[in-house]
Amino acid sequence: MGLIDRRLLLAGGLATLLPLPAMARGLASYPAPTREEMVLVEGGRVYARVNGDLAGPRAPLLLIHGGPGGTHDALLEALPLADERAVILYDQLDSGRSDQPNDPANWRVSRFVDEVDAIRRALGLTRCHVLGHSWGGTIALEYGARRPAGLAGLALASPLIATRSWIGDANILVDALPAPIRDEIRRCEALKAPQPASCATASKAFYAAYNGREPASDARRAYASAVGGHGFNARLYETMWGSSEFVSTGTLRKYDGEPLLARLDGKRTLFICGQYDEARPATIGSYAARVPGAEFAVIPGAAHNIFGDRPEETIAVLRGWLARQDALA
Repeated sequence: MGLIDRRLLLAGGLATLLPLPAMARGLASYPAPTREEMVLVEGGRVYARVNGDLAGPRAPLLLIHGGPGGTHDALLEALPLADERAVILYDQLDSGRSDQPNDPANWRVSRFVDEVDAIRRALGLTRCHVLGHSWGGTIALEYGARRPAGLAGLALASPLIATRSWIGDANILVDALPAPIRDEIRRCEALKAPQPASCATASKAFYAAYNGREPASDARRAYASAVGGHGFNARLYETMWGSSEFVSTGTLRKYDGEPLLARLDGKRTLFICGQYDEARPATIGSYAARVPGAEFAVIPGAAHNIFGDRPEETIAVLRGWLARQDALA
C-alpha cells in the first residue's frame, strides 16, 4: 500500500504515482491512554502518553510531532499500531499539554532532541523505534545521527532536512498553483503584518493543496476540543520558522541537516512522505538515496499530513517497515 523501495529510486527521478481511491479515514474515536506522564526536561515538563504494553515483545514506537509549536494530536492516527507494540506520543515543551514557560532560550534544536532521551529514561525504553514528522523529522534526524543505544528503527516522515531545500520545494509548489493565487502569495511575501485577508486566502489555498488535503476527522476535532486552550503555539512557530510554510525568517532559516545523513544507519532508516507533500517526493527520495540501505515510501493521495490524509495506507507502510526492523533485532 504505497511502498516504494530502493529499486524505484531511479536516476531520472521518482516514478509517477497515481492516487488511490479514498478510503475510510482513521479511527472513529481515540482510545484512552494506557499511561500518562509529565516528564522533566530542560526548561520544564513535557506531556507523554502511552497506548499499549511497554514490556511487550516488540520494541515501542515513539513519535515526534511537527511544528515547531504543533502537538501530538496530529499523530493520533498512529494509535492502531498499539495492537502490536506500545505507541508513545508526546508534546514538546511549550506545545499542547506540556509546560509552557514560553522562554525562547529553550527553543534550541539540541534541547528538543534531548527531550527524546528524557522520555526514554522516564518510560524505561531500553529499545525503541523513533518516527519524526515534519519539524519532528528534524529532531528525529538529529537524534538518529547521535547513534543512541537501543534505537531499533528511525522513520523520517515528510522531514525538514534543510531549510534551503524546503524553501526550494515551496517555490516550485507555489509556482504550480493557479496564477491568481501564485501572484497573491508572491505579493504578500513582501508585505509586513498585518496583511490583508487576501493573503490568508492565498495561503490557505497552498495549505489545502500541499499540507492537508482532507479535513480533520470528527475524532480529531473532538480530541482537540477536549484539550481546551493548549493547542498550537504560534509564537514558537514564528520565532523558530517564520510566518508561513513557504517563508522562513526564524532561527531555523539557515538550518542544514544534510551532513547528518551520512551518520544514519541506512538499514534502520525509512524516509516517507505524501504524493502531494510540501516536502516533495523528489526531494525526500534524493535524501533517501544518500543513505545506503534506507527505504523510501510515498503515500498515494496524501499531502504533508500523511496520517490525516491517508491513515490506513500510512499505517500499512509503517507496519511492514516495523516488522522488517524487528526481524533485524
